[in-house]
Amino acid sequence: MTKTTLFLLDDHQMLIDGIKALVKREKGIEVLGEATSALKAIELIQINPPDIVLTDINMPEMNGIEFTRKLLAMNSKIKIITLSMFGEKSMISEMLDAGVSGYILKNTGKKELMNAIEKVANGGMFFSEEVSAEMMKAISERNISKNLETTINLTEREKEIIKLIANEHSNAKIGEILFISERTVESHRKNIFRKTGTKTIVGLIKYCIENKLTD
Repeated sequence: MTKTTLFLLDDHQMLIDGIKALVKREKGIEVLGEATSALKAIELIQINPPDIVLTDINMPEMNGIEFTRKLLAMNSKIKIITLSMFGEKSMISEMLDAGVSGYILKNTGKKELMNAIEKVANGGMFFSEEVSAEMMKAISERNISKNLETTINLTEREKEIIKLIANEHSNAKIGEILFISERTVESHRKNIFRKTGTKTIVGLIKYCIENKLTD
């Protein structure tokens, strides 16, 4: 069985040791390397590139945003998951712009960490529940109608539905609020995903952030 290889970067050795202990017994995962310095990490990764890098954001020599940009410019095949204490929208947006595939908080448990690694290893994206909630809140609080008109041709109804999706309402609840059938809501959702070129709610949120619809 092919293993997913990890590289761990954090300026606190204790956190690195904790992650290593969490994944030690996972048969499908191998920690390939570690560093407490971004510059050292780049040096080691050039020699032996992993599948996924877990990185902190706030580090003394080079922050996680700059590190991500440098690393992906060096090797675009590597996937990066941010592991941070901070879940603010601005920080999430900057890391997404830099090219990360996941963003989880340091208070996450083993199950969520394993889910993140598996999802990203399979070509997807992963955000912890707190991060997704912050992104959705940013979208729902923003009057995005004008911005959406200048980027893609969404109808007024589709804009309403995006805001309700951001508030984590189900299709049934959206239908109830807008006095339309659940089937009609599903049809609108499909059109929204098609027009934005996204396939999931997380992808839609990422689209809104990358296109500056949540500032």
